[in-house]
Amino acid sequence: MNARSKKIMVNVFKYVLLLVFLVSTLFPFYWLFITSLKTKIEIHQLVPTFFPKLPTLQNYINMIKVTHFDIYIKNSLIVTMTSSVLVLVISLMGGYALARYKFKGKGFVFIFLICSQMIPMITAIIPMFIMYSKIGIINKPVALILSYTVSNVPFCLITASTFYSGIPVTLEEAAMIDGCSRFEAVRRIILPTMLPGVVAVFVFGFTGAWNELFYAVMMISSESRRTIPSGLMNFVQKYDIDWGQMSAAGMVTLIPVTIMFFTVQKYIVSGLTSGAVKE
Repeated sequence: MNARSKKIMVNVFKYVLLLVFLVSTLFPFYWLFITSLKTKIEIHQLVPTFFPKLPTLQNYINMIKVTHFDIYIKNSLIVTMTSSVLVLVISLMGGYALARYKFKGKGFVFIFLICSQMIPMITAIIPMFIMYSKIGIINKPVALILSYTVSNVPFCLITASTFYSGIPVTLEEAAMIDGCSRFEAVRRIILPTMLPGVVAVFVFGFTGAWNELFYAVMMISSESRRTIPSGLMNFVQKYDIDWGQMSAAGMVTLIPVTIMFFTVQKYIVSGLTSGAVKE
Protein backbone atom coordinates (compact mmCIF):
# COMPACT_ATOMS: atom_id res chain seq x y z
CA MET A 1 0.00 0.00 0.00
CA ASN A 2 1.53 3.28 -1.12
CA ALA A 3 1.52 6.59 0.74
CA ARG A 4 -1.38 7.97 -1.32
CA SER A 5 -3.62 5.00 -0.45
CA LYS A 6 -2.76 5.32 3.25
CA LYS A 7 -3.62 9.02 3.18
CA ILE A 8 -6.98 8.28 1.52
CA MET A 9 -7.79 5.60 4.11
CA VAL A 10 -6.87 7.92 6.96
CA ASN A 11 -9.08 10.68 5.54
CA VAL A 12 -11.98 8.26 5.04
CA PHE A 13 -11.59 7.04 8.63
CA LYS A 14 -11.60 10.63 9.94
CA TYR A 15 -14.70 11.57 7.95
CA VAL A 16 -16.50 8.43 9.12
CA LEU A 17 -15.72 9.32 12.74
CA LEU A 18 -16.92 12.89 12.17
CA LEU A 19 -20.12 11.57 10.57
CA VAL A 20 -20.77 9.23 13.50
CA PHE A 21 -20.17 12.08 15.94
CA LEU A 22 -22.46 14.40 13.95
CA VAL A 23 -25.29 11.86 13.82
CA SER A 24 -25.00 11.00 17.52
CA THR A 25 -25.07 14.71 18.38
CA LEU A 26 -27.99 15.74 16.16
CA PHE A 27 -30.17 12.64 16.57
CA PRO A 28 -31.57 13.63 20.02
CA PHE A 29 -32.70 16.98 18.58
CA TYR A 30 -34.23 15.25 15.57
CA TRP A 31 -36.07 12.78 17.82
CA LEU A 32 -37.34 15.64 19.99
CA PHE A 33 -38.63 17.42 16.89
CA ILE A 34 -40.45 14.45 15.33
CA THR A 35 -41.93 13.48 18.71
CA SER A 36 -43.43 16.95 18.99
CA LEU A 37 -45.19 16.33 15.64
CA LYS A 38 -46.60 12.90 16.50
CA THR A 39 -50.00 11.99 17.90
CA LYS A 40 -50.22 10.44 21.34
CA ILE A 41 -51.10 7.04 19.86
CA GLU A 42 -48.05 7.05 17.60
CA ILE A 43 -45.76 8.13 20.42
CA HIS A 44 -46.83 5.21 22.62
CA GLN A 45 -46.88 2.50 20.00
CA LEU A 46 -44.51 -0.43 20.56
CA VAL A 47 -42.47 0.00 17.36
CA PRO A 48 -41.02 3.53 17.15
CA THR A 49 -41.32 5.49 13.92
CA PHE A 50 -38.55 7.73 12.62
CA PHE A 51 -40.96 9.83 10.55
CA PRO A 52 -44.40 10.99 11.78
CA LYS A 53 -47.19 9.19 9.94
CA LEU A 54 -49.63 12.09 10.37
CA PRO A 55 -47.64 15.20 11.35
CA THR A 56 -49.63 17.53 13.58
CA LEU A 57 -49.10 20.79 15.47
CA GLN A 58 -51.66 19.84 18.11
CA ASN A 59 -48.98 19.33 20.75
CA TYR A 60 -47.82 22.93 20.29
CA ILE A 61 -51.40 24.21 20.41
CA ASN A 62 -52.20 22.22 23.55
CA MET A 63 -48.95 23.33 25.17
CA ILE A 64 -49.93 26.99 24.74
CA LYS A 65 -53.59 26.51 25.76
CA VAL A 66 -53.15 24.14 28.72
CA THR A 67 -49.95 25.48 30.32
CA HIS A 68 -48.61 28.92 31.21
CA PHE A 69 -45.66 28.50 28.87
CA ASP A 70 -45.59 32.15 27.86
CA ILE A 71 -45.18 33.04 31.54
CA TYR A 72 -42.39 30.47 31.90
CA ILE A 73 -40.52 32.01 28.96
CA LYS A 74 -40.91 35.54 30.36
CA ASN A 75 -39.69 34.47 33.80
CA SER A 76 -36.74 32.57 32.32
CA LEU A 77 -35.69 35.54 30.20
CA ILE A 78 -35.87 37.95 33.17
CA VAL A 79 -33.94 35.66 35.52
CA THR A 80 -31.41 34.51 32.94
CA MET A 81 -30.63 37.93 31.47
CA THR A 82 -30.30 39.56 34.90
CA SER A 83 -28.01 36.87 36.29
CA SER A 84 -25.97 36.78 33.04
CA VAL A 85 -25.33 40.54 33.19
CA LEU A 86 -24.32 40.27 36.86
CA VAL A 87 -22.02 37.35 36.08
CA LEU A 88 -20.48 39.29 33.19
CA VAL A 89 -19.83 42.43 35.27
CA ILE A 90 -18.38 40.51 38.23
CA SER A 91 -16.27 38.28 35.97
CA LEU A 92 -14.83 41.19 33.99
CA MET A 93 -13.87 43.09 37.14
CA GLY A 94 -12.57 40.06 39.04
CA GLY A 95 -10.84 38.61 35.98
CA TYR A 96 -8.96 41.86 35.41
CA ALA A 97 -7.76 41.91 39.01
CA LEU A 98 -6.52 38.32 38.79
CA ALA A 99 -4.81 38.88 35.46
CA ARG A 100 -3.16 42.24 36.08
CA TYR A 101 -2.49 42.61 39.82
CA LYS A 102 -0.08 40.74 42.05
CA PHE A 103 -1.31 40.29 45.59
CA LYS A 104 -0.85 37.94 48.49
CA GLY A 105 -3.08 34.88 48.23
CA LYS A 106 -3.61 35.15 44.47
CA GLY A 107 -2.70 31.50 43.97
CA PHE A 108 -5.11 30.46 46.70
CA VAL A 109 -7.91 32.41 45.01
CA PHE A 110 -7.30 30.56 41.75
CA ILE A 111 -7.25 27.20 43.52
CA PHE A 112 -10.42 28.07 45.43
CA LEU A 113 -12.24 29.03 42.23
CA ILE A 114 -11.13 25.86 40.47
CA CYS A 115 -12.01 23.62 43.42
CA SER A 116 -15.44 25.21 43.65
CA GLN A 117 -16.19 23.77 40.21
CA MET A 118 -15.54 20.26 41.51
CA ILE A 119 -18.29 20.49 44.14
CA PRO A 120 -21.83 19.78 42.88
CA MET A 121 -23.87 22.94 43.35
CA ILE A 122 -26.82 20.79 44.45
CA THR A 123 -25.03 20.34 47.78
CA ALA A 124 -25.49 24.07 48.44
CA ILE A 125 -29.25 24.06 47.92
CA ILE A 126 -30.21 23.31 51.53
CA PRO A 127 -28.04 26.00 53.21
CA MET A 128 -29.01 28.51 50.52
CA PHE A 129 -32.69 27.64 50.98
CA ILE A 130 -32.42 28.22 54.75
CA MET A 131 -30.58 31.50 54.23
CA TYR A 132 -33.07 32.73 51.62
CA SER A 133 -35.98 31.75 53.88
CA LYS A 134 -34.61 33.87 56.70
CA ILE A 135 -34.24 36.95 54.51
CA GLY A 136 -37.63 36.36 52.87
CA ILE A 137 -36.79 35.89 49.19
CA ILE A 138 -38.00 32.30 48.72
CA ASN A 139 -40.47 32.00 45.84
CA LYS A 140 -39.14 35.22 44.30
CA PRO A 141 -37.07 35.67 41.12
CA VAL A 142 -34.25 37.27 43.11
CA ALA A 143 -33.58 33.89 44.76
CA LEU A 144 -32.85 32.32 41.39
CA ILE A 145 -30.87 35.33 40.20
CA LEU A 146 -28.57 35.16 43.23
CA SER A 147 -28.22 31.36 42.96
CA TYR A 148 -27.34 31.42 39.26
CA THR A 149 -24.93 34.30 39.72
CA VAL A 150 -23.07 32.56 42.54
CA SER A 151 -22.90 29.23 40.70
CA ASN A 152 -21.70 30.67 37.37
CA VAL A 153 -19.25 33.34 38.55
CA PRO A 154 -16.25 31.06 39.39
CA PHE A 155 -15.97 29.49 35.93
CA CYS A 156 -16.71 32.74 34.09
CA LEU A 157 -14.25 34.67 36.26
CA ILE A 158 -11.44 32.23 35.44
CA THR A 159 -12.40 32.43 31.77
CA ALA A 160 -12.34 36.23 31.78
CA SER A 161 -8.96 36.20 33.53
CA THR A 162 -7.58 33.98 30.75
CA PHE A 163 -8.77 36.42 28.09
CA TYR A 164 -7.20 39.38 29.91
CA SER A 165 -3.92 37.48 30.18
CA GLY A 166 -3.90 37.02 26.40
CA ILE A 167 -3.82 40.80 25.84
CA PRO A 168 -0.45 42.59 26.19
CA VAL A 169 -0.23 44.96 29.14
CA THR A 170 1.52 47.44 26.88
CA LEU A 171 -1.81 48.33 25.23
CA GLU A 172 -3.33 49.82 28.35
CA GLU A 173 0.01 51.26 29.45
CA ALA A 174 0.19 53.17 26.16
CA ALA A 175 -3.37 54.42 26.68
CA MET A 176 -2.52 55.56 30.21
CA ILE A 177 0.55 57.40 28.92
CA ASP A 178 -1.74 59.23 26.49
CA GLY A 179 -3.83 60.48 29.42
CA CYS A 180 -6.41 57.76 30.01
CA SER A 181 -7.15 56.53 33.51
CA ARG A 182 -6.92 52.80 34.12
CA PHE A 183 -10.69 52.48 33.92
CA GLU A 184 -10.82 54.41 30.63
CA ALA A 185 -7.97 52.31 29.22
CA VAL A 186 -9.83 49.12 30.03
CA ARG A 187 -13.15 50.44 28.74
CA ARG A 188 -11.83 51.99 25.53
CA ILE A 189 -8.96 49.66 24.61
CA ILE A 190 -9.03 46.32 26.43
CA LEU A 191 -12.74 45.46 26.36
CA PRO A 192 -13.18 46.20 22.62
CA THR A 193 -10.05 44.14 21.94
CA MET A 194 -11.38 41.16 23.90
CA LEU A 195 -14.97 41.48 22.64
CA PRO A 196 -15.06 37.78 21.66
CA GLY A 197 -14.08 36.92 25.23
CA VAL A 198 -16.79 39.17 26.65
CA VAL A 199 -19.39 37.47 24.45
CA ALA A 200 -18.10 34.02 25.41
CA VAL A 201 -18.36 34.80 29.14
CA PHE A 202 -21.90 36.12 28.69
CA VAL A 203 -22.95 33.01 26.74
CA PHE A 204 -21.53 30.70 29.42
CA GLY A 205 -23.47 32.56 32.09
CA PHE A 206 -26.64 32.58 29.97
CA THR A 207 -26.66 28.85 29.20
CA GLY A 208 -25.79 27.97 32.79
CA ALA A 209 -28.86 29.87 34.04
CA TRP A 210 -31.26 29.02 31.19
CA ASN A 211 -30.90 25.24 31.61
CA GLU A 212 -30.80 25.01 35.42
CA LEU A 213 -33.50 22.89 37.09
CA PHE A 214 -32.74 22.06 40.74
CA TYR A 215 -32.65 25.62 42.08
CA ALA A 216 -35.76 26.49 40.03
CA VAL A 217 -37.68 23.58 41.59
CA MET A 218 -36.48 24.19 45.15
CA MET A 219 -36.69 27.98 45.28
CA ILE A 220 -39.92 28.60 43.34
CA SER A 221 -43.30 27.11 44.23
CA SER A 222 -45.72 29.60 42.65
CA GLU A 223 -46.92 28.65 39.17
CA SER A 224 -46.77 32.25 37.98
CA ARG A 225 -43.06 32.52 38.85
CA ARG A 226 -41.77 29.25 37.43
CA THR A 227 -39.06 29.20 34.79
CA ILE A 228 -39.02 26.89 31.77
CA PRO A 229 -37.06 23.96 33.29
CA SER A 230 -39.36 23.73 36.32
CA GLY A 231 -42.41 24.39 34.13
CA LEU A 232 -41.58 21.33 32.04
CA MET A 233 -42.09 19.23 35.16
CA ASN A 234 -45.83 19.88 34.82
CA PHE A 235 -45.92 17.47 31.89
CA VAL A 236 -44.86 14.64 34.22
CA GLN A 237 -48.05 13.38 35.84
CA LYS A 238 -48.50 10.68 38.47
CA TYR A 239 -49.46 7.94 36.02
CA ASP A 240 -48.49 9.41 32.68
CA ILE A 241 -46.00 11.67 30.89
CA ASP A 242 -47.21 13.83 28.04
CA TRP A 243 -44.22 13.28 25.77
CA GLY A 244 -45.81 15.16 22.88
CA GLN A 245 -46.34 18.43 24.71
CA MET A 246 -43.04 18.07 26.57
CA SER A 247 -41.22 17.65 23.24
CA ALA A 248 -43.04 20.67 21.81
CA ALA A 249 -42.06 22.72 24.86
CA GLY A 250 -38.49 21.48 24.50
CA MET A 251 -38.34 22.66 20.90
CA VAL A 252 -39.67 26.09 21.84
CA THR A 253 -37.15 26.26 24.69
CA LEU A 254 -34.29 25.68 22.25
CA ILE A 255 -35.23 28.65 20.06
CA PRO A 256 -33.70 31.53 22.15
CA VAL A 257 -30.47 29.64 22.81
CA THR A 258 -30.17 28.56 19.18
CA ILE A 259 -30.71 32.08 17.87
CA MET A 260 -28.15 33.46 20.30
CA PHE A 261 -25.51 30.87 19.39
CA PHE A 262 -25.97 31.38 15.66
CA THR A 263 -25.71 35.13 16.18
CA VAL A 264 -22.54 35.15 18.28
CA GLN A 265 -20.87 31.89 17.22
CA LYS A 266 -18.00 33.68 15.45
CA TYR A 267 -17.25 35.62 18.63
CA ILE A 268 -17.37 32.47 20.76
CA VAL A 269 -14.96 30.56 18.52
CA SER A 270 -12.51 33.43 18.16
CA GLY A 271 -12.81 34.17 21.87
CA LEU A 272 -11.96 30.63 22.89
CA THR A 273 -8.95 30.51 20.60
CA SER A 274 -7.61 33.96 21.48
CA GLY A 275 -7.95 33.28 25.20
CA ALA A 276 -5.92 30.10 24.86
CA VAL A 277 -2.69 31.96 23.95
CA LYS A 278 -0.79 34.09 26.40
CA GLU A 279 1.63 36.61 24.99
